[in-house]
Amino acid sequence: MSKGIYVATIEPNSGKSVVVLGLMRMLLGKTAKVGYFRPIIEDTENEEKDNHINTVVSYFDINIDYKNTYVYTRNEVLNLYNQGKSGHVIDEIIKKYKKLEKRFDFVLVEGTDFSHENSSLELDINILISKNLGLPVIIVMQGNNKTLEEIVDSVQLAHDTYKEDVDVLSIMTNKIESDFVSTLKVQLQNRIPNSTDISVIPKIKSLANPTIKEIVKTLNGNVLFGKELINNQSESFSVGAMQLRNYLVHLKENALVITPGDRADLILGALQANISKNYPKISGIVLTGGLIPEDPILKLIEGLSSIVPIISVQGGTFAVTNEIGKIKSKIYAENIDKIQTSIATFEKHVNTEKLANDLITFESDIFTPRMFQYNLLQRALKNKKHIVLPEGYDERVLRATSRLIDAQVVDITLIGEVDKIKERIVKLDIPLDITKINIVSPTKSPYFEDYAQTFYELRKHKNVNLQMARDMMTDVSYFGTMMIYKGHADGMVSGAVHTTQHTLRPALQFIKTKPGVNIVSSVFFMCLEDRVSIFGDCAINPNPNAEQLAEIAISSAKTAKDFGIEPKVAMLSYSSGASGKGADVDKVRTATEIAKHKIPNLKIEGPIQYDAAVDLRIGKSKLPESEVAGQASVLIFPDLNTGNNTYKAVQRETGALAIGPMLQGLNKPVNDLSRGCTSDDIYSTVIITAIQAQDL
Repeated sequence: MSKGIYVATIEPNSGKSVVVLGLMRMLLGKTAKVGYFRPIIEDTENEEKDNHINTVVSYFDINIDYKNTYVYTRNEVLNLYNQGKSGHVIDEIIKKYKKLEKRFDFVLVEGTDFSHENSSLELDINILISKNLGLPVIIVMQGNNKTLEEIVDSVQLAHDTYKEDVDVLSIMTNKIESDFVSTLKVQLQNRIPNSTDISVIPKIKSLANPTIKEIVKTLNGNVLFGKELINNQSESFSVGAMQLRNYLVHLKENALVITPGDRADLILGALQANISKNYPKISGIVLTGGLIPEDPILKLIEGLSSIVPIISVQGGTFAVTNEIGKIKSKIYAENIDKIQTSIATFEKHVNTEKLANDLITFESDIFTPRMFQYNLLQRALKNKKHIVLPEGYDERVLRATSRLIDAQVVDITLIGEVDKIKERIVKLDIPLDITKINIVSPTKSPYFEDYAQTFYELRKHKNVNLQMARDMMTDVSYFGTMMIYKGHADGMVSGAVHTTQHTLRPALQFIKTKPGVNIVSSVFFMCLEDRVSIFGDCAINPNPNAEQLAEIAISSAKTAKDFGIEPKVAMLSYSSGASGKGADVDKVRTATEIAKHKIPNLKIEGPIQYDAAVDLRIGKSKLPESEVAGQASVLIFPDLNTGNNTYKAVQRETGALAIGPMLQGLNKPVNDLSRGCTSDDIYSTVIITAIQAQDL
């Protein structure tokens, strides 16, 4: 049974990093602990870390020491091979891999880059490593500047070469022109055996664009200004050698300006064009010839409100331009945009479900927070929903919205004034494109009168008149809830600024509860180190009676099942089994019997103490015949005081992520936030709300 996968290529610049990043994200959503291993790395200078390792380990926060992620540098391997010690190389690689295999449930192994000569030796080494580690292989190829026939022949050669010694699980061809994707996939499927999965990934322009940081490194440049924007991408470049009035018409969006360092007119003109709404933005300026602008010019630049990176390099303009044109852009740890683009590209063009099923051939009882969150995201992506966030000015809401829009997981409406939200986004430097969201001010909405009239009809029996209804619709919570009621949104998340009562009152007034549900309750998804548990009710009902407690248990069990968690319900109390006496424990005992009667096949135990519910040893000692004791996934607290304090204690003392509260029982999803919530909390709660909306 394999516990790893080997990602290999037979050529340089294959785009292997895109596949590695996508695989790592996929694997972290499917298994508990994923390690990363790169047996042979490129030689580095001044003890600099290998870029591949640094990018993967830092972005995914993998708990692994750098020295444990590789065995040899490229030159060390060549020296050992020249000494006839090839067996020693493989022995040491196996030894280090096995140590990682013991620590992690799955290990992603990345092969070499083929960035130097001796490619035939490099191919042999990669095959030998994957064979001796007993790992199936994913082969990554690239189609840049190749004909379809050349691509197919290269893939066939790579497949046949590896297939002689190892199992080729998948072949992924990268950097393919969009017009050729479908045709190429058909041709490859006709040439490669059905046992090997085929994926075709199109060329993504932004991944090929070099950043200013890469240009600085290649040219050994000196950053004069704008170091904070050094990750800007250059989509093109142009040489400034003509007069300013003629050069300005040649500027393109995110272009790099290359000009001698004594051309103050072009430097200042380009900077002014960058902040002008009439010209495209530029990514940076390269000053050639080792020339630095004079002090008055430098002082003028320093005083500008917006400065792009300006770097000074040695060498003439022509030579520098040629060097920049040769740069092969790479993905590195600080360039989050490229990492996220790589992951999104992989997930869009690779059948991750099939690949995951092929890879994860072992079973595990561990269900980690990262697995849970990955599964939530994948589920939400399957049926995109529209969520309204009434607190449109809050920084946490805006940052969560930015992440949600980047992930393309939901459509978002923010409630507030457009100009004020724009101002907040700029002031807080939040990367949120407002053209991708809907912003609505209640009184300016074309639906305002319709909403007021609807509310009046729904509440006139409570002595609400039309003017009162209009007043209520100016309230963001009422307006947002009415959007859901009228079908203009699928769910609402609020409470970062407002109280629980303020958030829920309109929902209780006209969204109301589902048929057969008598009580609205809440749950938290408690993401512990090795499992996800459901805690209920920790936010809504102060002191539920036995019937209400039973209903909370039933609703929570259904929620667990809906979110992929097998419901094993523990009805918590200060006593386990039949030994305890008193009104409080009797209430829990009665609630348990009611729940059993209503849902006979429900796995439920109560009363039971918390330790007996979650610790297998204690659970079996106190309730040896129970199928819940020691393995409860749903924990129902007897009252709000106990539940709220317990979830906060567990969260703070263990570092668990608490997602929620998620409300249960409403006809349409409305979820409340804690006023101490983070943008991560909002992000997760919105995704959960979207999933709830899918089930309605």
